[in-house]
Amino acid sequence: MAAERLLLDTNVLLAATDRARRLHDAAFELLVSDPRTLAVTTQVMREFLAVATRPMRANGLGQSGLVAVANLEELTRDLDVLAESAQSMDRLMSLVRTAEVGGKQVHDANLVAVALTNEVNTIVTDNISDFARFADLIEIEQLGPL
Repeated sequence: MAAERLLLDTNVLLAATDRARRLHDAAFELLVSDPRTLAVTTQVMREFLAVATRPMRANGLGQSGLVAVANLEELTRDLDVLAESAQSMDRLMSLVRTAEVGGKQVHDANLVAVALTNEVNTIVTDNISDFARFADLIEIEQLGPL
């Protein structure tokens, strides 16, 4: 039987990077100790870089590009990177049609589509409400305590 794989939402990587975040310890522990296979998408990696390099006054981490890329490389060194494909785009379009998804929610729907296309059955996030509409399709695991 294949090892269970988890897709990490962007907020997991951000929490692991930013010691001031409430769930820093939980995110760090997940990355270094969880026995399951952990994965990200290129979307998660882009979102991480966007927030990491955004100024702190705009709810970012205020990192230089050099620091942000180094952090991302360190965080994802041992993670699977799930591929987006024509099949995941078809799945995304189906989700948008059927799950009343719109605006920024399309990004979350895309994570679900890429996960399902790559046979990943769980997403770990600090924002479980963002994914609640997909709970009949994929397991949503809360990062740390509520």
